[in-house]
Amino acid sequence: MTNDLIAKAAIDRRLAEIITPVIEDLGYELVRVRLMGGQYHTLQIMADKPEGGIEVDDCAAISTAVSAVLDVEDPLTEAYTLEVSSPGIDRPLTRLKDFEMFEGYEAKIETSELIDGRRRFKGVLAGVEGTEVLINVEEGTIGLEFDWLSDAKLVLTDELIKEMLRQRKAAGVINEEQFDEIETENGSEED
Repeated sequence: MTNDLIAKAAIDRRLAEIITPVIEDLGYELVRVRLMGGQYHTLQIMADKPEGGIEVDDCAAISTAVSAVLDVEDPLTEAYTLEVSSPGIDRPLTRLKDFEMFEGYEAKIETSELIDGRRRFKGVLAGVEGTEVLINVEEGTIGLEFDWLSDAKLVLTDELIKEMLRQRKAAGVINEEQFDEIETENGSEED
């Protein structure tokens, strides 16, 4: 398995090994897993459909299946709360294919080591070449080895929001008729 950003810590990688087959059997993809510390532990699982557009019912199904497997495998010694969510519009980019899929959209990328004196890069994704993520920054297009990345996420822009709404509409998730008429309290339509 390529070194990806789905799971950073060793415990997260172990959890990803347990959770991934369960999620994939249900027809979803694991986007990220994080065990968050503090007074109470929270196990955050981010999942999506291969074509995008995961819904609340999907998250509930994943939660039920993952809970059952974690009860059997019992990888965590502390009590924890399981939290399953969609990646959101300004989603983390955790797999090489994410950088291809979101080519043309703005992203923030961080590297674990300094690259030319910097760790943070913000620009428009320009696809993937081999194992390099290409990003258009002020200085031009640069290639960053995927293994160098420590964090990456899309930037919330109007273009990204429009594209996500278009995808959800195309998938039949959004019913436009719900938004056709806005009525005022006295029942007359507003312009």
